[in-house]
Amino acid sequence: MVKGWFVGNFSPTLFPTESCEVAVKKYAAGTKEDKHYHKIATEITVVVTGRIRMMGKEWGEGDIIVLSPGEATDFEAITDSINVVVKLPGATNDKFLCSEQAAGQGA
Repeated sequence: MVKGWFVGNFSPTLFPTESCEVAVKKYAAGTKEDKHYHKIATEITVVVTGRIRMMGKEWGEGDIIVLSPGEATDFEAITDSINVVVKLPGATNDKFLCSEQAAGQGA
């Protein structure tokens, strides 16, 4: 599977569906992802192990973060971590960098 994604409307997948996307993601401490948002999908992140930073807050084992469409966050693995990520509905090409959002609001 690619980057931990194993359910969704992409290839390879174990279960093709447009209803949702599911991943188990492993991060080494210090891994970062750029600030982004989804226009369609709600993104749910469950911290299984480790500590992460999202939405300007620190989260740990057992925490659940829900991002509604349009809510933006960056990501940083403070320690080695494992997260489960679910996107509802599955929405291909629904990840936008915040720099794209700003560009769309320009003159």
